[in-house]
Amino acid sequence: MTSRHVNSITGRLSLRSPQRRSLEILDRVMEIARPHKSGDLKAALDIIRSEFPSVEDFEHEFASLCFALATGVGKTRLMGAFITYLHLEYGIRHFFVLAPNLTIYNKLLADFTPNTPKYVFQGIAEFAVKAPTLVTGENFEQKPQVLDLFERDDVVVNIFNISKFNEKAKGTDEEGKKTLKVRRLSEFLGQSYFDYLAGLDDLVLIMDEAHRYRADTSAKSIEELKPVLGLELTATPQIESASKSTRFKNVIYDYPLAKAMQDGYVKEPAVATRANFNPKSMSKDALELLKLEDGVRVHESAKVDLDVYAQQSGVRKVKPFMLVIAENTDHASELVKLIEGESFFEGRYKGRVIQVHSGQRGAEKDENVEKLLSVERTDSETEIVVHVNMLKEGWDVTNLYTIVPLRTADSRTLVEQSIGRGLRLPYGKRTGVAAVDRLTIVAHDRFQDIVDEAKKGGYSFSTVNIGTDVDETPKQTVVVAPSFETALGITQPAPEPTPGPTAPSPGVKPAAPTPATPPKFTKPEEVAAAKATIEAIAKVVRDPQLAPTPNALQSDEVQKKLVEFVKDKLSGGQLTMYPDIGKLTDAQLVLVVREATAVYNALTIAIPRVIVLPKGVVRAGFRDFTLNLSSFRLQPVSHEILIRHLESGSEHVIGALAGGVDEERLENFVVRSLIDFDDVSYDEQADLLYKLAGDVIAHLRSYLKDDDEVRNVLIFHARRIADLVHTQMQPHAWEEASSYEAVVSQGFSDVRAQAFAAPAGEIVRQYDTPIDNKIDIRKMLFGGFKKCLYPTQKFDSDTERRFTVVIEKDKAVIKWFKPGKGVFQIRYSNDADYEPDFVVETETEKLICEPKGADRMQDPVVLAKARAAATWCEHATEHEKANQGKAWRYLLIPHDAIADNMTLDGLAKQFTFVAPEEGK
Repeated sequence: MTSRHVNSITGRLSLRSPQRRSLEILDRVMEIARPHKSGDLKAALDIIRSEFPSVEDFEHEFASLCFALATGVGKTRLMGAFITYLHLEYGIRHFFVLAPNLTIYNKLLADFTPNTPKYVFQGIAEFAVKAPTLVTGENFEQKPQVLDLFERDDVVVNIFNISKFNEKAKGTDEEGKKTLKVRRLSEFLGQSYFDYLAGLDDLVLIMDEAHRYRADTSAKSIEELKPVLGLELTATPQIESASKSTRFKNVIYDYPLAKAMQDGYVKEPAVATRANFNPKSMSKDALELLKLEDGVRVHESAKVDLDVYAQQSGVRKVKPFMLVIAENTDHASELVKLIEGESFFEGRYKGRVIQVHSGQRGAEKDENVEKLLSVERTDSETEIVVHVNMLKEGWDVTNLYTIVPLRTADSRTLVEQSIGRGLRLPYGKRTGVAAVDRLTIVAHDRFQDIVDEAKKGGYSFSTVNIGTDVDETPKQTVVVAPSFETALGITQPAPEPTPGPTAPSPGVKPAAPTPATPPKFTKPEEVAAAKATIEAIAKVVRDPQLAPTPNALQSDEVQKKLVEFVKDKLSGGQLTMYPDIGKLTDAQLVLVVREATAVYNALTIAIPRVIVLPKGVVRAGFRDFTLNLSSFRLQPVSHEILIRHLESGSEHVIGALAGGVDEERLENFVVRSLIDFDDVSYDEQADLLYKLAGDVIAHLRSYLKDDDEVRNVLIFHARRIADLVHTQMQPHAWEEASSYEAVVSQGFSDVRAQAFAAPAGEIVRQYDTPIDNKIDIRKMLFGGFKKCLYPTQKFDSDTERRFTVVIEKDKAVIKWFKPGKGVFQIRYSNDADYEPDFVVETETEKLICEPKGADRMQDPVVLAKARAAATWCEHATEHEKANQGKAWRYLLIPHDAIADNMTLDGLAKQFTFVAPEEGK
């Protein structure tokens, strides 16, 4: 039975599933074969092998187990979990953590030090008062008596760099020989520190990057430490030699990178190319230049996408960088000179490139290594890193988004280079935004080789096309402040962008200029007070008791609170941020706060903080679609190979092969493999599964000579066929809940600035002027509105633009806007949120409006969103009616019903979507 400490530690440290599984395995090992200093190793190995057959040998003179976790999954946090568990469950106090190099050593020191960003024991109450004592390669011989090594309740974590561990003392011993520092006699201990450790009866050895010690001279020292247990952590559990790769025999848990990609714990790697590109038509230098230029295009695109995401989501900003892999040191120097030259993007990257390689020495190397280690900081000027082969384990950056390999290497090496760097996610998990979750490798000339090699390794590489997925023209971040900020004088009206080389053609009609209305406040002290008032309102609206609706903001009680908030900013030491407010008298301040509140109310739409979550049974399935089998031409194998493969297959399949071709429907081979996937249900999706299987059979029959060959391919390549079909099923997946529940958690949402990505120099177009190139509408900016809460908006489709025309001319509409991320909290499935297209307020009600293609009106995902949103509207209406507010309703409008002659009321009468009663 799993220890209660496993569940507790998993929750407190927020362990991911592979980390938890590792902890569960350690718990089971300790239960069935708890190691002892003088225990029987063979007996312990036999017991462990009985439950974990992958452990063939400990490969040490002590019990040692390897946990092979992919890069980016969180090995350091797992160390903290191991130490916490072993101490709480078994009272083990002494741990020795071994690092393979200085970079990882320094990182481990930081992560095991309290009050640091990645402290491994954060949340462990037992270590909150008295943290484990750290003994390091620097302090182990200075003042051992201060380290409380003999405190019976003290947990001691030794952290050593292997080079420090093997470092020899400057002096000599009695025989005139140099000794290792850790083996030198300590007067306080009465023995060497090494001997002290080796004599402990509860020393647990944790080896980070364990593959680095197997063939090293340090292996002997490790054995002589005589720990009771070794825990090895690595992403690559094998020893590499010139001719072969030898896998560890003590791997007890393997969580490979392919699985981490599938589970979303790391970035999704992508390989970039150009459509119909032929590298043979270019010289080597020209191809190299193109790859560098396209790398920069990908880098600049990622930079804007990350900036927009941070501003939309209210999270910290991530500044990406690009990694260039050079042939040698001379090549690296030439590349730096080229990238920093005036002819390369007009010299934009001069001073923004660092070169790191083993040939650097002294101050130059130290300076560049310092820049390399600080490349994650948003204030770092480094945008491009050029290296040869110096970057090894421990360089755990999260902001590497583009790799340009210019070094001759086989396809396997290129794949390893691309997946061995930069896969860590900057926000700890995938965001659902492709550009934020993607690492791109630019290798036009090796595109197909990399894709093929990745598939061999089980990796899922997506593709990115320069010119379509990533524009050749640069783009920019456009931040649009809400109109009330301009009306109050807090922000100035955004100037019209100057049309550049990427701007639309001269025939495009720019947005009509907004009538120049003087701002409410012009004096610096009044503007400062208005800004402070808006910040105060953002706090007040979170209290449903104090401000359930915007009207409550005008009450005397709330106005008094707002004035107090503004005054507190001054008394709280923020006078330097608002130096002018002090010029206002109390009476003037009260007036500014009241008038600023009135402007805020007039130019916002109050959205109640109603949280909708699915409850009950969540159904799932896949929509019908057509398989793409154009590149799928698997061939039959020889009878001998087939029989060898079948030896590991099920008896049913073997019997079918022997029993005759007419006894088994060919489609069953495909269907049987598909239902092995957790998200595929035979009972609910049998029709689709047999339809897809039929497509596969028809395709095989189109190029194979008979059904015997078809059967051969279906049996031998069963897993590969299932993977191909299942992968194509994913974009067509849907979920729906049987019902939804809603809770009013706060007052109402505040209105924030919005951020968009747009081509550099893109002008703001007039919203009611039809556009020709509708396919590019997502890149366009629109303005000229009179009722929108923002002066500029973007649309996902021309249907949305045409809907805007309807509501702008409708006299019943007071105001509208397109909500950004986080405005609504409507979860329509267990892991997906709904972000509505439009919010509209009229004289009598408020509406969530969703224009949708007529062919998608019965789409399961669209209907699941509609049910969740309609439930939200029901509860929002109850909340508003109880506070003298307006009713809400949800409109799901087919695109072909939107025309200039329609009114919102007319659309509402036809297309109001009402949430079904619970259980129906």
